[in-house]
Amino acid sequence: MEERKEKEIEYYEKKAEEFLKEKSEKKWLGDFEGFEPKDLESFRFLYKLLRENCREKLVLDYGCGNGIHTLEITKMEAKKVIGIDLSKKSLEVAREKVKRERIEDKVEFLKMDCEKMEFEDNFFDIIFDGGTFSSLDLKRAYPELKRVLKPKGYLIDIETFGHNPLTNLKRKINKLTGKRTGWAATHIFSKNDLEMAKEYFSKTETYFFHPISFLAFPFLGLPGGKILLRLLELLDKVFLFVPFLRKYAFKVVFVFSLPKKYG
Repeated sequence: MEERKEKEIEYYEKKAEEFLKEKSEKKWLGDFEGFEPKDLESFRFLYKLLRENCREKLVLDYGCGNGIHTLEITKMEAKKVIGIDLSKKSLEVAREKVKRERIEDKVEFLKMDCEKMEFEDNFFDIIFDGGTFSSLDLKRAYPELKRVLKPKGYLIDIETFGHNPLTNLKRKINKLTGKRTGWAATHIFSKNDLEMAKEYFSKTETYFFHPISFLAFPFLGLPGGKILLRLLELLDKVFLFVPFLRKYAFKVVFVFSLPKKYG
């Protein structure tokens, strides 16, 4: 296995081990980073897209991690959700979450490489990515995503965008403090990656979030933190009205469809 993958696995194995020791029920409902995704407008928009498309569909949670999004998708009446990840400990956390919710019959977790999936062609109706791309080589991942997605399927994603100088500085600090791997810190999703997607999907839609409101993220656990977030999200809308400024968004939600199966 490549060294970059081993380091990514090692990082998330450690995170998962810490998570498995956590007794707080509130912590178990969140992510490894300790936040509740639905606090953010980007994730609320993302979940709306998923609710509109996942009902009675076979869904892949691509790089599912601790299963935080798997649970949400299952509650959207998906026919079945399959989560894949290379971190064995992360999958342990995900299985425990499913067990607590008593939905084991609608979810399956598999240890699998996102860059070399073991599914048949045209297998999934919906593929969901909740931020895995920074851990991957997209030149290997995109062809696989195209391959396993049905011709009329959708790839629905949320990723951190790599053009905001302040958030990029934070990633460099996170790398130095061990909060991110070197690969993930330097392979944040970018405009070039959006352009590359057009080689594999005929239709791409992109939505931008948090060019300013990301400043409130460190304060969400404090009194008034969520109010500050809502106020700054209102300013986001003004900021994002200018097309040139959209590249400074912290998060992007995108929908890729019409996979180019031939040629």
